[in-house]
Amino acid sequence: MLDFDLTAGIILLLFSTGLAAGFVDSIAGGGGLIALPMLLAVGLPPQVALGTNKFQGSFGTFSASLNFIRERQVSLSECGFGILMTLIGAAAGAVTVQMLDPGFLTYLVPILLFLVLLYTVFSKGVGDAAHPPKMGRRLFFVLFGPALGFYDGFFGPGTGSFWTAGCCLFLGYSLTRAAGVTRIMNFTSNIVSLLLFILGGNVLFGVGLCMAAGQVVGARIGSGLAIRNGARFIRPIFTAVVAVTIARLVYVGFG
Repeated sequence: MLDFDLTAGIILLLFSTGLAAGFVDSIAGGGGLIALPMLLAVGLPPQVALGTNKFQGSFGTFSASLNFIRERQVSLSECGFGILMTLIGAAAGAVTVQMLDPGFLTYLVPILLFLVLLYTVFSKGVGDAAHPPKMGRRLFFVLFGPALGFYDGFFGPGTGSFWTAGCCLFLGYSLTRAAGVTRIMNFTSNIVSLLLFILGGNVLFGVGLCMAAGQVVGARIGSGLAIRNGARFIRPIFTAVVAVTIARLVYVGFG
C-alpha cells in the first residue's frame, strides 16, 4: 500500500475539495470532476486516485440520497427494482473493464452528453414540474438500470447526467425528484466499483476519509438547496456540469 503523509495543509485541502465536490454532485452530478484531479495533484497514482475517489464519493452520494429520502422527494420503494438492475449492470461493467479497453467510449460519450445538453437547454420547462410518463417505471429500470450501471462500472463520466435526463424525459419526473433518484442509483453503482478497488488494494482510506468528511457536509447543503429551490436552482448547475464534462472528455480524448 502507498505510504502517504497527511499534513495539516493536505487534510484541509482534501476536506475543502470534498465539500465542493459533494455540493456539486448532490445537485447535478460531476463531483468527480473536482475530486479526482485533486487526488492526482497531491501525488496519488491514477489507479489509487480512482479507487480513493470512489470511496470518498460514496459518502457524498449516500448523504445526498438520505436527505432526498427524508424530505420525501424520492422513496426507496420506488427505486428498489432500479437498484437491483443497476447493481447487476455495474457488476458486469466493473468486471468487463478489467478485460477490455474502455477507450472507444472516450469518443462516443461526449456526443451523447452533447445531446443531453441540447435537450436540457432547448426543451423549455423540462423538469420544472412532473408530467405524464412516457413509459412504465419497471420498463424504464429494465432498460436504464443495467445499461447505466454497466457504463458507470465500465467508464463512469456523465452517468448522473444520463440518469437525470432519462428520469425527466421518460418517467416525467421533476428535476428535483430526478436528482434524488440519480443519487440513489449513483450510490449503488459506486459501491460495486469501490469493492473491486478495495480488493485490488487501490484505496487510501486516510486520504479518502479526509475528503469524505467534506463530501457529507457538501452533499447535505447541496441536496437541501436543490430540494428547497427546485428546477430553477438545479437546471443551470446541471447544464454547466454537463458542459464541463463534455469539455473534459474531449480534452482527454483528443488533447
